Amino acid sequence: MQNILNSNLKELQQIDLSIIIVSWNTKDLLVACLDSLSVQKSIYNIEVIVVDNASTDGSVEIVNEFYRHVNLIKNNTNMGFGMANNIGIKHSSGRYICLINSDVRVLPGCLDSLVNYMDQDKSIGIIGPKTLSPDMSLQDTCRKLPNLWNNICEFLYLNRLFPKSNILSGEHMMFFDHMTIRGVQGLAGCFLMIRKDALKQIGLFDERFFIYFEETDLCKRFLDKHYKILFFPHATIIHHHGASSSKDPLRFSAEQIKSRIKYWKKHHSIFAVTFLLFILLMHYSLRLIGLCILYFLAPSMRSQTVQQLSQTNKYLKYILIQK
Repeated sequence: MQNILNSNLKELQQIDLSIIIVSWNTKDLLVACLDSLSVQKSIYNIEVIVVDNASTDGSVEIVNEFYRHVNLIKNNTNMGFGMANNIGIKHSSGRYICLINSDVRVLPGCLDSLVNYMDQDKSIGIIGPKTLSPDMSLQDTCRKLPNLWNNICEFLYLNRLFPKSNILSGEHMMFFDHMTIRGVQGLAGCFLMIRKDALKQIGLFDERFFIYFEETDLCKRFLDKHYKILFFPHATIIHHHGASSSKDPLRFSAEQIKSRIKYWKKHHSIFAVTFLLFILLMHYSLRLIGLCILYFLAPSMRSQTVQQLSQTNKYLKYILIQK
């Protein structure tokens, strides 16, 4: 059993697992993530690569000073999630690639359990662990690929009214208890272990997605090549959801809409894309009406409401441009 910190002593050996962490201004969480990896005990040879997207919070300096075993790649600008991961993947040597968000803590035994299971079944292309919030509550990470029906369910909030319904669940599989091994269509991008040989065949992240939906696109391409995508509950991580997006929530919300439309244009028919845009228009138009009503009924909330009205109006303008 070798410690990850001693991985530099095994440079001449085959790397089994390349861990890639994309970081943008999440220094404290990045430190916790690296610490959780540093104490891991593993029978496999592991390398850790941090790709920093031009952080200004001291992330680069602290990795340089305290984590000499980490291969640090410094980008001059924020290149987004997919492109930064691609940079890390191109520098990796492992049989498996493990993409971990900087706001994740990996619990003991997680990495070996996932590698062991993938070694037993060569048809598995991507696998993901059970994901907990810091309060130890379950995060739903299993997904269905986007289609018209599940998007209608989400935009009409049917998934929230009937969270335990498979039919009305939307993309998020909230009806699934995340307690058993299960084949899924997609997994949340906070932690993905990927078979390197399959990735070479299928291709890296589509860099047209700055953030959001790049993992959905990747999962679809894996499924199209008949690789399995599995949820594996016998390995566990803790995820501080939205650490980067919380620093600029309005911008990230806009990026999510843009990426959703890019995904649909790439994988769906013109009819389906047109219908999606119509659904989005109806959704944000209703939201705009609701915010206008709130503006007059709740004077104490007007400052916040004005900000939301402005942002919703920008969403609508962007959607109309797409049409």
